[in-house]
Amino acid sequence: MEGHQSLTSLMVVVSVAFLVPIMLHKLKLNIIPLVVAEIIAGILIGKSGLNIVHDDPWLSLLSVLGFIYLMFLSGLEIDFSNFDKKKMSGSKGVRPFKIAAIVFGGILVLSFLFSYGLVVLNLVQDVFITTLIISTISLGVVVPVLKEKDLLNTVLGQTVLLIAVISDFMTMILLAFYVMAKSENILNSLSLLLLFVIVFVSYRFIKKFFKVKVFDSLMSGTVQLGTRGVFALILLFVGLSETLGAENILGAFLAGVIVSLLAPDKEFVHQLDSFGYGFLIPIFFVMVGVEIEIQSLLKNPKIIMLIPILLIILYLSKIIPSLLLKKWFTWKEVFSSGLLLTSTLSLVIAAAKVGVDLGVMDEELSNAFILVAVITCFISPTIFTKMIPKIKKEKKKVSIIGANRLTLPVSLDLEKEYIVSVYSAKQNKLTVGELTEDNPHFPLIELPELNSSLLIESNAYDVDSIIVGTGNDDRNIEIARKAKEYGVKQILVRVESNEHYDELVKEGYGVFSTLNSTRVLLRSMISSPSLITLLTDSSESIKEVKMKNSKYDGIQLRHVPFLGDTLILQIYRNGSAVIPHGDTNLECGDKILLSGSEEHIQNMKKELEG
Repeated sequence: MEGHQSLTSLMVVVSVAFLVPIMLHKLKLNIIPLVVAEIIAGILIGKSGLNIVHDDPWLSLLSVLGFIYLMFLSGLEIDFSNFDKKKMSGSKGVRPFKIAAIVFGGILVLSFLFSYGLVVLNLVQDVFITTLIISTISLGVVVPVLKEKDLLNTVLGQTVLLIAVISDFMTMILLAFYVMAKSENILNSLSLLLLFVIVFVSYRFIKKFFKVKVFDSLMSGTVQLGTRGVFALILLFVGLSETLGAENILGAFLAGVIVSLLAPDKEFVHQLDSFGYGFLIPIFFVMVGVEIEIQSLLKNPKIIMLIPILLIILYLSKIIPSLLLKKWFTWKEVFSSGLLLTSTLSLVIAAAKVGVDLGVMDEELSNAFILVAVITCFISPTIFTKMIPKIKKEKKKVSIIGANRLTLPVSLDLEKEYIVSVYSAKQNKLTVGELTEDNPHFPLIELPELNSSLLIESNAYDVDSIIVGTGNDDRNIEIARKAKEYGVKQILVRVESNEHYDELVKEGYGVFSTLNSTRVLLRSMISSPSLITLLTDSSESIKEVKMKNSKYDGIQLRHVPFLGDTLILQIYRNGSAVIPHGDTNLECGDKILLSGSEEHIQNMKKELEG
């Protein structure tokens, strides 16, 4: 009978997790973060509502696994390449990482001061854990909201994202040190350092280990070695953390950091996300709601007084440091960003659970913190979405290094869709002068000479794409490698010598040469003249669109409702070509080659790129 009751509770929780997103979609409540809706649903079926779900081993185990996996995905979400960016293109001097670090420092200081005040008022017991709870920011809420508003690739979006990333990372590490300090055991504190050493060694070992080609064939099919390896890594570090006296969530978080540092392909990350957000994590969030006893909270005058005070403190601690952003952004952008950064959930739950385990807070106080976190996740994204002005998409920037008969005409073609700058050496003035006589409107910038130092000073590397097309192979390679080091996403480099061609392709550069291009073009004009006509016909376009909208993930091509007159020529998935048929499923991360009228291609681009 007990086993029957256990399975019934599990069935109810899983059913609720399945129905919540459907209800949000049907009622057009997509403004509410899904995790918040799941907690609210848990409240309705749990101790504060219908009380139809009860504690049992199945739900407890799956809830713990969901929490561990959520912490793993929090680590995985951190994009460490952002930490290397000095400036973004179009940033007007904004250095997102530096600004984000200063803002988080302000959040931490204010959180400490507010926490000290709460201790003085005898509303909380422990300054440090309250500081951590107030200073946390939920990546799981911030990222989807920024994606929905198409802000992730803007300067504002990147700055807000980095503040959330730094907060997520630092509060998790500080929480681990707090747990160690509470143990009052020096050996335990040293063991935490040992855990970080093991993380570094594991990362280096795994990075080297998976370069062996024999493993390539084991990454797909029924073997799925990558997925097995991830779960082995999570459980290994969870076990290590508990053995060394730290919280298991730290181990899961560090496992996510290792996988993030390994830079897995987006398809693999999507697989891991699908499993977590499709099964384990919804069970955890529903169970968070199930466990909250609102009636008992409302019976305690101290808790009733604390909830609005906490809510005000959470907003002040994020909005005041965010005022630093006013130097670069409008008041609306600054204020709405501060509101969004107040969204806090996952780590509040983690810290509150740790606080209860360590005896520095009781269940009522823990539930009060969680309830306030849920309220912020309901209010903040909603107001942010309403307040943030519609961001006009800036044209992507392209630098062309070297002005000659090859690059100058291309610069005029690209100017229709991009902001283009052509950099030329002054000693090339006679040649350039001949070319610019007929068209003085080339976007030309002259430098004393073309070298990396002068190009950096001229902001030539603060772009999305760069074409290095001088007549000197060695100079082109040097400039291209410096651009890669600087963080330029797309680099095309001209190399006429065959000896460097393969080497540069392996390093990830787009390589072109006038000799090879002419040879391929002439061969194609003989063997496939219709293809050349298609590529050069001005009435039709060929564009590449990247599938980013999870709404259409898994949809068959025959069911895509907005194709219009477009034709899907090819789909590139994980570096391989997929021949499109009516029953071919689209997947997030696909690169889709389209042909058709500009209007219908733009419609597809808008829908698929979200």
